[in-house]
Amino acid sequence: MVRQFKVLVLVLASWSFSSASRAEAQERGSRRITFPNVPDYLTLKCDLHQHSVFSDGSVWPDIRVEEAVKDGLDAISLTEHLEYQPHREDIPHEDRNRSYELARELARDHDLLVVHGSEITRDMPPGHANAIFIRDANTILQEDAMGAFREAHSQGAFIFWNHPDWVEQAPDGIARLTPLHRQLIDERLLHGIEVVNEQTISEEAFQIALDEGLTVLGTSDIHGLVDWEFDVPGGGHRPITLVFAKERTSEAIREALFAGRTVVWYRNQLIGLPEFVEPLLLASIVVRGARYLEDSKVVEVTIENLSDASFSLRNLGDVSFQRSTDIVTLAPHEETTLGVKGASLGERLELRFEVENALVAPRKHPEIRLETWFDAEVLR
Repeated sequence: MVRQFKVLVLVLASWSFSSASRAEAQERGSRRITFPNVPDYLTLKCDLHQHSVFSDGSVWPDIRVEEAVKDGLDAISLTEHLEYQPHREDIPHEDRNRSYELARELARDHDLLVVHGSEITRDMPPGHANAIFIRDANTILQEDAMGAFREAHSQGAFIFWNHPDWVEQAPDGIARLTPLHRQLIDERLLHGIEVVNEQTISEEAFQIALDEGLTVLGTSDIHGLVDWEFDVPGGGHRPITLVFAKERTSEAIREALFAGRTVVWYRNQLIGLPEFVEPLLLASIVVRGARYLEDSKVVEVTIENLSDASFSLRNLGDVSFQRSTDIVTLAPHEETTLGVKGASLGERLELRFEVENALVAPRKHPEIRLETWFDAEVLR
């Protein structure tokens, strides 16, 4: 069922990817990812699946910290593989907590939260899963997979299924629940699922999240360099999870994850449940002015996009636009002025849009109904 919202501001936007705008911002020294807060919550930018040389990554933990600081993230987790240690001969270590300890120490000079996590690395089923907000990774390293999940759960961990569409474990690229995953969900040992991992998105994983009440996540799963993998110098960005938290603390992020308050940002698309995607859309847009052009029935509206996403809205209403087709575009952190035709000379203007670069279910875009009221005489 499509949700429709009426607001006291006129929101006009676009979702077509604007890498040029991001690249220009980066040339000015700003590659920081920016999204506005939503009513009642802070919007925290998190990448909760990353690797270093302490498992199968290519960099020391300090690089992960520096990358996160440059990207303006609020929280990261270095989720090293518990069972897979390919650099063991070159970097021998027995303490599976070491990567977290180094990253936490390095992050103390920065405004960055480091969440303690590890990756439970098994064949399918159950495949790979991240346990974050743990106390001791060493005790999770167990022979029995269910024992590992239960130990993580006993530490209060938030556990999510990693890359369920990974072709190494799902050759057709389709995420499917197995009886073991069903057991994990039934025993409350699985709380989230990656809808986005690195370069891939899984419609099936999104549907599993909706069907099973699992939290939607998107992660970089970075092993090499973020800049290279996601072409940050060219205007790209890593996939992240936007977490809507009551405050900027690790415990608040944990609470929000268990409550399912997340939206994924992936290749300039926002993906999540409608009750979290739609407030973010409305918070990202600010109307800066509205007036009738002199001696006309055309309403000139100036709007500003406060987010790093670019928006694409398909017009579903009766009006048309003087400076745009039926697809209205708005670049990140820029103002756009449109002329709205077909509006009555009154105090109320209503627009209906489908947000093409947002998903609230597989292949389902949110529809928003937007209204603004004004004094027509004053605005002439």
